Amino acid sequence: MRTNPLNVGIIGAGRIGKVHAEGLAFRLPEARILAIADVNREAAQAVATRCGIPTVAESSQQILANPEIEAVLICSSTDTHAGLIVQAARAGKHIFCEKPISHSLGEIHRALEAVERAGIKLQIGFNRRFDANFARVRQAVVSGEIGTPRLMHIISRDPAPPPLAYIRSSGGIFLDMTIHDFDMARFLIGDEVEEIYTSGGVMVDPEIGAAGDLDTALIVLRFKNGVIGTIDNSRQAAYGYDQRVEILGSRGSIGTQNCYPNQAVVSTATEVRRDLPLNFFMDRYTESFVSEVRAFVTAVREDGPTPVAGIDGLVAVVMAIAARQSYEQHRPVRLDEIAAPVR
Repeated sequence: MRTNPLNVGIIGAGRIGKVHAEGLAFRLPEARILAIADVNREAAQAVATRCGIPTVAESSQQILANPEIEAVLICSSTDTHAGLIVQAARAGKHIFCEKPISHSLGEIHRALEAVERAGIKLQIGFNRRFDANFARVRQAVVSGEIGTPRLMHIISRDPAPPPLAYIRSSGGIFLDMTIHDFDMARFLIGDEVEEIYTSGGVMVDPEIGAAGDLDTALIVLRFKNGVIGTIDNSRQAAYGYDQRVEILGSRGSIGTQNCYPNQAVVSTATEVRRDLPLNFFMDRYTESFVSEVRAFVTAVREDGPTPVAGIDGLVAVVMAIAARQSYEQHRPVRLDEIAAPVR
């Protein structure tokens, strides 16, 4: 069994790149960061200084050309993901890539084909699978604890909308926000969705609509095994970051509530209350970010499968495209209607 650390490089030193660098540097001794690169060299240098990374690379190419680096974490902007996957695969590096792989199904297929040809490992960054609350829901489904699942409801609401500049380049709510919920739905039920129906609107900020996006949506999923699921999205919840799930089965139900900074409940003669839930995804999912990278490192070091494969990244984007098409055409859309363009 391998005992030496896995040598990794990080491409991207923005918000998520910093999170993964800190997780690797301070929580995962089984890996060692050899280099980091970012188009903003100052950002890369700041992360390198904080995390003890010995090299700030001039470019992603320098990282990929380093023979000592065995695996890379792609944490750069979405429009670079597919191309970097292809380049990393050709360089023989194992790959952890943040979601989505691309907004283009053709680009995703080309990236996955490069991975398959190279015979390297790829994991997509759907961190919510590694959250302890959602993992417990999945366990209840797998074990039969609640019987046969019948209904699933996912509530996913942000405390505030992202900047308009982000919305204009993110691909829209289904690709930048709901994509996590699409993956979570497949993960929790353990089956594929065959049909999607979307109702949505602009109820938070008219500027979001002017940018061509929605800020509120309700999505109905019909799974191949008959389960009916709903996803409830909003870009603004006044009380904070709202992340809940419930599954109703033939023998019972299981649900999760929001996470709070403390467990205290204040009871007086006029009210019973508690503090607001954690207000940002970086706080809510802190442990899951570490756990997903640990799983990737373990898969590479022990030559096992990655828990979130390339196909998971592909299917989530197909679902996002189907959801948008359903909204625009005012009808249910089957996933088998969505096909990649001819390559």
